[in-house]
Amino acid sequence: MSVPSAHHDDPHLLNRTGWLRASVLGANDGIVSVASVIVGVAAADPTPSVIFLAGAAALAAGAMSMAAGEYVSVSSQSDLEAADIERERQALEVNPEGEEAELAEIYMARGLSEATARQVARELSEGDALAAHVRDELGLTDEQAAQPLLAAAASAATFSIFAAIPLAAAMLTPAGTIIPVVVVITLLSLALLGILGAQAGGARWGPAALRVVVWGGLAMAVTAAVGRLFGVAV
Repeated sequence: MSVPSAHHDDPHLLNRTGWLRASVLGANDGIVSVASVIVGVAAADPTPSVIFLAGAAALAAGAMSMAAGEYVSVSSQSDLEAADIERERQALEVNPEGEEAELAEIYMARGLSEATARQVARELSEGDALAAHVRDELGLTDEQAAQPLLAAAASAATFSIFAAIPLAAAMLTPAGTIIPVVVVITLLSLALLGILGAQAGGARWGPAALRVVVWGGLAMAVTAAVGRLFGVAV
């Protein structure tokens, strides 16, 4: 199913979809969730040992949760892809002529003349009919196929790395200034993450940075309010 790139030294950005989505999701969740836990706990009880314990627990639990969640969700996607491919395989065995005509219709819908579309469909079917249907009918390629282990590893790794930022900031900050320092460090880290994700995906960095900063700030504000409301200093 692999198709050589006309510019192999500058691959398409869509080929990064799987690992990039999991990495950005893991990194963003790592910063936001652990920072929010730290801010919420600090708002209730600024004791450094309590904050460290809560932050470390959130990091460990969050990394495992992200890995498990990514693996399960992407495995489900992989199962769906495999099921569709098997259906195409069976259809080709039962009705190869009808499947070839279906390919021709796809190519005609993309702008080819009927004669050219039928010739292309015939030649591809004589080569690897299943690969042609998987690529052109289902829209699946090797580069974009679901990879559960890669998604799980990328998500867990980036979660752990970026979650360590607000945790380290809290540990290196005096008890009385933990909340403002963690909030500032977290927002700066989120802005940087948004820029890096936008660059990796070939998108504009401004909107990407703004949306992660806004949602991260909102999450910390909510947890800080909960900590103030329900927290009991000990």
